Amino acid sequence: MIKAAVFDVGETLIDETRIWCRWADRLDIPRFAFLGVIGGMAATGRPLTDAFELVRPGLDLEAEQSAWAAEEPESLRNNFDGDDLYPDVRRALSELRRRGITVIIAGNQPPQAKSALERLRLPVDAVYTSAEWDLEKPDPKFFTRVIEVAGVEPEEIAYVGDRVDNDVVPVVAAGMVPVLIRRGPWGYLTAELPEAAQARIIDGLDELPDLLSPA
Repeated sequence: MIKAAVFDVGETLIDETRIWCRWADRLDIPRFAFLGVIGGMAATGRPLTDAFELVRPGLDLEAEQSAWAAEEPESLRNNFDGDDLYPDVRRALSELRRRGITVIIAGNQPPQAKSALERLRLPVDAVYTSAEWDLEKPDPKFFTRVIEVAGVEPEEIAYVGDRVDNDVVPVVAAGMVPVLIRRGPWGYLTAELPEAAQARIIDGLDELPDLLSPA
């Protein structure tokens, strides 16, 4: 019996299309080209940061982000707001809570993401980020923290995410139930990997309530 559902953020709750398009504009790269390179990182198992190195060799990403913030302090830049939520998010999270399932957000996110998520006023019981824990998936310690904050047994926790490497393999190792959502480049691509068979695979969050708490 699932008592807690824990959610990744990017391409699980948040559609990152606008973020990457703004980055493409910032780097003066055609949007389609940059999105294609990001897809290539997903297809080849390379880290996302390699996409920046490919299109702008030698780019100091941290310095670029700081410069961007200084030039456009009021813009979203590489952040998100309510317009970036997938349309099924509020509906599905509300229904999970209505059925008595604790709903928690815990994903790999930079420091500013926690306040951005809290401003969305989502129907959740708690929000955590890798930045505040100083731990990142797939580190097993990240999932130990997930179990601690959920306050139930590992097998009573479903972790929902879009990546096999971050959201399925280490979730199984921690004794939790992985749910892989097929959206975003990693979601579609990694759903085809053999390791994905360890997860329950969904195409949208509206499938979750009946999957985790059958009527």
